[in-house]
Amino acid sequence: MPLLSATNEDMRIGMISPYSLTIPGGVQNQILGLARALRNKGIDVRVLGPCDGPPPDTGITPLGNSLPTAANGSIAPLAPDPSAQLRVIRALRDERFDLLHVHEPLAPGPTITAIVLKQSPIVATFHRSGPSKSYEFFNKPARWVASRVEVNCAVSEEAALTARNALGGSYEILFNGIELDRYSSKVPIQSDRTIFFVGRHEPRKGLEVLIRSMQSLPDEVKLWIASDGPDTKRLQKATEDDTRIEWLGRISEEEKIERLQQSSLFCAPSLGGESFGIVLLEAMASGTLVVASDIPGYSKLTRDGKDALLFKAGDSAALVKALEKGLYDSSTTETIVDSAFSRVCEFSMVELADRYIRIYQRAIAQTPAVPLAKGGQFFSQRALNSKNFKIR
Repeated sequence: MPLLSATNEDMRIGMISPYSLTIPGGVQNQILGLARALRNKGIDVRVLGPCDGPPPDTGITPLGNSLPTAANGSIAPLAPDPSAQLRVIRALRDERFDLLHVHEPLAPGPTITAIVLKQSPIVATFHRSGPSKSYEFFNKPARWVASRVEVNCAVSEEAALTARNALGGSYEILFNGIELDRYSSKVPIQSDRTIFFVGRHEPRKGLEVLIRSMQSLPDEVKLWIASDGPDTKRLQKATEDDTRIEWLGRISEEEKIERLQQSSLFCAPSLGGESFGIVLLEAMASGTLVVASDIPGYSKLTRDGKDALLFKAGDSAALVKALEKGLYDSSTTETIVDSAFSRVCEFSMVELADRYIRIYQRAIAQTPAVPLAKGGQFFSQRALNSKNFKIR
């Protein structure tokens, strides 16, 4: 029983985000960037996800507002409410996708709903790493949901290990990608001694370690802090007398890129829970020196002393030494920045899109034929989903 093959021109993909697409985040940026890269290759992609405001890009079906939900030591903008699930059901019924690509497949909300309904082949990408209470408490139903996926992918070995330990199965490692053309327009460095931090203000991001390190740096050193979070007010109060620190609040992707290019270095002092350092790639693509903790998600992405300056996670004294080297040893930093740019080119979103296309085609080809009563004919599920499908 032959199955219908897929080409770029007639492949229709539904890409589902569990997180609000209007709130900045690594997973959301990956979803939107991958969708753009796939469209440039002739694939029809529609992104479904919560939106707290106007959709940030074209080709998006909003699923309503998000609800702040505790997840992985953070607060995630998820949409587990019934109204969002009804919108998912309606969208899947109306759009009739050839394949669904779900990100963070076991996050409460649209991704689980889409997998349970399963109206077309499914490719799943796991982003998170580290222990998960939800995986522990809901292991049996989670394994059943995971069993309905044709191909499982993970953005790193750490993310694959987390999923494998909880759910079993095999996982293809596909790096996160970066849209290199977004960083081609350079802006001049604004200050010779400016550190830039962007990330949610919560313990696992290590912002407090960075602020503590500022006390040991010269007065000429400035610190830009973007985004916000549960620790923002406390940390602002603790540093209200330090005029070197500027709190930027939430910023757009465009401003983030400008700040990366204007700063002397980017600092990522995370304590853990990072499966892949996409923000490190963004800094590297911007031509900005990276100073980061040596957690696995970062140390496997960058080579210490070659692509970045790494320090022992949580050690503010070690961070001070790395920051001083990055700010004052220009000969070393120039070499590292050049090497880092070569490294980041290995993570092109264009290449990532090509790899996913091959996985999509394989997942569609695995779809079993469905018997129809008329004439004993067999048709693939993809053929049945087609709006032009007719029985002859």
